[in-house]
Amino acid sequence: MNRDLARARWDIEGDTAMAQAVRQTRVPLCITDPALPDNPIVFANTAFCDLTGYALSEVVGRNCRFLQGPDTTQASIQAIRQMIDEGRVGTIEILNYRKDGSSFINALQIGPITDEAGKTVYFFGSQLDVTAKRNMEIQARKLADDEMLHRLRNIMNVMNVIIKMSTREESDANRLGAIISERLMTLSKVHFQTFDPTGTAGIGLGNMARTILSAYAPGGEQQFMLSGPEVELAVGLVSPLTLGLHELATNSVKYGALSAPRGSVDFSWTVHEDDRGRRVVCKWVEQGGRK
Repeated sequence: MNRDLARARWDIEGDTAMAQAVRQTRVPLCITDPALPDNPIVFANTAFCDLTGYALSEVVGRNCRFLQGPDTTQASIQAIRQMIDEGRVGTIEILNYRKDGSSFINALQIGPITDEAGKTVYFFGSQLDVTAKRNMEIQARKLADDEMLHRLRNIMNVMNVIIKMSTREESDANRLGAIISERLMTLSKVHFQTFDPTGTAGIGLGNMARTILSAYAPGGEQQFMLSGPEVELAVGLVSPLTLGLHELATNSVKYGALSAPRGSVDFSWTVHEDDRGRRVVCKWVEQGGRK
């Protein structure tokens, strides 16, 4: 270890309060000295060593870039350089590598440590491994995308069935166009309304079921029957029940009772009170579907 590096470490160690704070914090933290060539690390805490897998002796005297690797982006590297050049506090996510070669997404916050005159004497760098969080976000986005694609396929299938059944019912071209347009607009409206949480606030189960089935049933309300006490749905039940009714109606239009002119759906529900609380039990019955 050269003399300047040793002196920088001694200066930090001599500041008992700062040294103790750096050591004891559970956040991985290192301190660099911009007055020395290549702005090397002059101090790091145990949490930093635990995160990176390097011993303190392997860290001190090196620029933090040793944590970079083959998939670290130039954009993140440039952002760090810019924050250091400008002497400002900032946070950037960068792909770093541990001693064993494994990578982690590092939410790196860096900033200057100044003396009483406002001169930058050190830089601090705090690290936060956000790999698990980012992976969960990626998985959540994938599930949301898959769900959206599933809904779009269902909508297209339902639209196809509605057009076919409308064609069978009406031979006049002008009347047929009006019927198809009205039914598709209703289907579109119901999807936007029932999948929008603000549009279903305080909605009753009966009204929700009628809204959805009216859009799917090619023959209108004559193709379905609803029965049960009026129940205002709790916020947590709106989404699963809405999704369930859309799925049941979609399958019925594609393969079941609503795919046949004389087919019908009977949707009923009952309310039960017991020591487990209040429960709503729903029943879906189809009749007259395709053989």
